[in-house]
Amino acid sequence: MIDLKPSINFWHDFKSNQRAGLWLFLGSRKALQIVRPSILQLIFWGILGGCANTLFSWLVAGEGGVFNRQGLVSYALWPFIALIVGIFLSQRTENPRLMLVPALLWLVLDTHIAFLQSFIQFLGSLDYLPNFTYDYLPIIFMVLFVWQSLAVVWVFARELQWPWWERALIILATLFTLVVWQMSVKDQPIWKVEDVPPTFAEDAFYAQSNVLNKALEQIQYGEFAQTHWYFLGVAGVSYQDVFKYEIERIKEQFDTRFGTFGRSIALINNLETRTTIPLASKTSMELALRRIGQQMNRESDVLFLYMTSHGLQNQFEMENDPLDLNDVDPKWLRDTLDKSGIRWKVIVISACYSGSFIPALQALDTLIITASAADRASFGCSNEADYTYFGRAFFDQAMREQTTLKAAFEQASETVAKWENAQGFEPSEPQWVMGKNIELVLPQLEQHLFPQSNLSAPNTEQPLSSVTKATPVLNVATQ
Repeated sequence: MIDLKPSINFWHDFKSNQRAGLWLFLGSRKALQIVRPSILQLIFWGILGGCANTLFSWLVAGEGGVFNRQGLVSYALWPFIALIVGIFLSQRTENPRLMLVPALLWLVLDTHIAFLQSFIQFLGSLDYLPNFTYDYLPIIFMVLFVWQSLAVVWVFARELQWPWWERALIILATLFTLVVWQMSVKDQPIWKVEDVPPTFAEDAFYAQSNVLNKALEQIQYGEFAQTHWYFLGVAGVSYQDVFKYEIERIKEQFDTRFGTFGRSIALINNLETRTTIPLASKTSMELALRRIGQQMNRESDVLFLYMTSHGLQNQFEMENDPLDLNDVDPKWLRDTLDKSGIRWKVIVISACYSGSFIPALQALDTLIITASAADRASFGCSNEADYTYFGRAFFDQAMREQTTLKAAFEQASETVAKWENAQGFEPSEPQWVMGKNIELVLPQLEQHLFPQSNLSAPNTEQPLSSVTKATPVLNVATQ
C-alpha cells in the first residue's frame, strides 16, 4: 500500500517533488515515498513543464519559428492521461490521495528533461557539441520522452505488485502508444517553422533570358597565338548560400588575380541572384560551354570549370525551387564538353562523392580535381560559411600561396585532412587525375595563370600545337 506523506508548505513540497522526479528517472520506488501531491503542486509543475517544453521547441525552431497552439494542446494531453490513470489507481487501491500522483510525477520528470534538452539544444546551436552527436540527438530526445512515461508505469507496477503479465502488457501498450504518438505529432511542435511554398517571382522569370544573354555576349574572343584562361563557375543548389558565396568569390579571384576578366561567367541558383545572375541548369551550362568554345582559341586557350553543390554518386544536384531542374550526371557533362569543342580543360568538382565523375571525364587533354573520392562525402556546406572545406583550402588559401595547380592541390588536400580529422569526419580524400597531353603542356599554361611563376618555369616546354595524341597516363593522389 502506498503511504503518501501529508503536505507541509509549498516550497517544502516543491523540493520533495523535485527529488521524487529524479528518483523516478532512475526507476526507483523511492519516488512514491517522498512525493507530496496537491492541486497547487500539480498546477505549478504543469505551468513550469509547459514553459520548459515551449523553450525547447523555440530553440529547435530558431528564428523562423511561430507559436503553435496545437502543439501546446498535444503536450497537455499527456498529463491529462496521467490524471485519468491516477483516478483509476485511486479507485483500485481505495486511496483518494493517489489520484494526483501519476500526473504530478510525470510533469516533474518531464520538466527536468525538457530543461536538459533545452540546454543540449542551446549548446548545439553554438556548435559546442562534438559533431558525431548531432545525428543521435533526435534519438536521445525520443528515448527520454518515452522513458518518462514508462518510468511512471514501471514504478507503480513494482510498488503495487502487479502480476508480471499485467506489467508486460501495460508497458508494451504504453511504449507502442508513445512511439506512435511521437512520430505522428512531430510536425506539430509548440514552436513551429511554417513551411512557405517556394515561388519564382515574375521579375525573375522575365529577367533571366536577358541576364543569360548578356552574360554570354560579354565573353571575349581569344586572341590568336596567345594563351587565355576562361572560367565557368556553377553553384548548383539555392537552399544553402555557401555555394553562391563560393562561386562569387572564386570568380572575382580569377578575374582580378588570374586574368579571366571578360572571359568568365557564373551560373548560380540562389533566391538573391535570380534577377542579376543566370540560373545554373543543364541548359545554361550547355549554352555557356558552347559560347566559350566558340570564343576560345582551341589550341592555346584553356577552360577552368568549377562546380560546387551537393551530390551523390554520379549525380551533381541542381535545385532552384519551384523550378524542376535536372541534376548533372557524368555522361551528360562529358558529352556536353565534347560538343563544345573545348580542348584544354581543368575541371574541379566540389560535392559529396564527386570522384564518381572521374571515369567519364578523364581524357588526354583534361585535368580533373574532385573534393572527394567516389565513395566519400565532402564537408563545409552551411548557410553560415562562405566556402566549403575544399573551396576554402584550394582557392582561398592554396591558390593564393602556390604557383602551380599541383602544389595548390597538395596543400589543399593536407589542409582539408587536418580540418576533417579535427572534426572527427571520415576523410574525403580529394582526387587529382591528369591526362598525358595536358600533363605535358600544363607548366606552359600555368605561366599565364600564375605570371609570377615565369622566373622559375623551365623554357623547354613543347609548343601546344606539337602535342600529339597518346595513351592517357593517370596520376591520382588521395589523402
